[in-house]
Amino acid sequence: MMLDDLTRQDAAGPAMVKAGPAASFGPMVQAHIRIAGTGIHTPEMRRSSADIDRDLGRPMGTTEKRTGIRERPIAGPQSSSFMATEAARAALVAAGLPATGLDMIISACSVPEQPIPAMAPLIQARLGLDRSGIPAFDVNASCLSFVTAFDLAAQLIEAKRARNILVVSSEIASRALPWRRDPDTAALFGDGAAAAIVSAANGAQGGLLASHMESWSTGYHDCEIPAGGTRFDFHHDRRDFADGAFFRMDGKAAYRLAARVVGPFLEALLGKAGWRLGDVDLVVPHQASRGALDHLVSRLNIPRGKIVDLIASHGNQIAASIPTALHHAFARGRAPRGSNVLVIGTSAGFSVGGLCLQVA
Repeated sequence: MMLDDLTRQDAAGPAMVKAGPAASFGPMVQAHIRIAGTGIHTPEMRRSSADIDRDLGRPMGTTEKRTGIRERPIAGPQSSSFMATEAARAALVAAGLPATGLDMIISACSVPEQPIPAMAPLIQARLGLDRSGIPAFDVNASCLSFVTAFDLAAQLIEAKRARNILVVSSEIASRALPWRRDPDTAALFGDGAAAAIVSAANGAQGGLLASHMESWSTGYHDCEIPAGGTRFDFHHDRRDFADGAFFRMDGKAAYRLAARVVGPFLEALLGKAGWRLGDVDLVVPHQASRGALDHLVSRLNIPRGKIVDLIASHGNQIAASIPTALHHAFARGRAPRGSNVLVIGTSAGFSVGGLCLQVA
């Protein structure tokens, strides 16, 4: 099935949301970068679907059947910045780079450790760089935070404003899950952190060939945590604040919107790279759910062996999902030099984004 077939298939379904020209994230040029090293931190504590069934009084096997998830890591008392720093240190070791060799730190999380300040300076301090003065800031695009931060890092390196940039995502979903209101949604998520060192390619062939992002705010309220910002005043609206502190998701609405936009989105992204589906060696998707991964396989019409699939053992780790999958791809030799890697995901907001990488 070619991409124009995907577009026609979308057109046969519900009408597309009409808008102006889709915006791309970053300039449509190749960035000569390489992923010098990756690292992850996966909490040792794990919660199985069997545990959830026991807690909810369900027949054994119910949660795994509904979610496709066997178990998921749980952070427990660990902090987001601790997990981020552990993943960052692992990535630095893999890259053979001391922390002092970094030119910039970008924290790419959906939910930071606290609203103010940004979490990146805290990671900087934990890495022993508190007196270094290197820029440290956050990028938040929900589940696509790593993708948008990676694209930004690549463009900054291409512009020769930096040579080595740490991009790290760390998420603790388990602290805001709606177990009483929506246990099937709550069971989708896991905790963890992952990092990548994005570096100048130094003459190596390949790099970031294309990036693309589209946002469709008609789906803004399909996935959200309403409280924690300025929407509710904790001092005057404590009941609303407390009620809004849990994650909410209209999974069916989000799925319908994704199904409408993914086909044309892929055509635009691959077109920028000059690729056809047959040129893709490996797909690194956001691990949203078993259903979402199965749908992606069906829509792309490619072998499952070309998909990095961690959903059964990790669950949906929000922004840490894609870099964790990317790390596993590199660690297991699934993305050798010269291979074409398609990174794709969706996020609350609603956005869809992706990267076309030729491994340098």
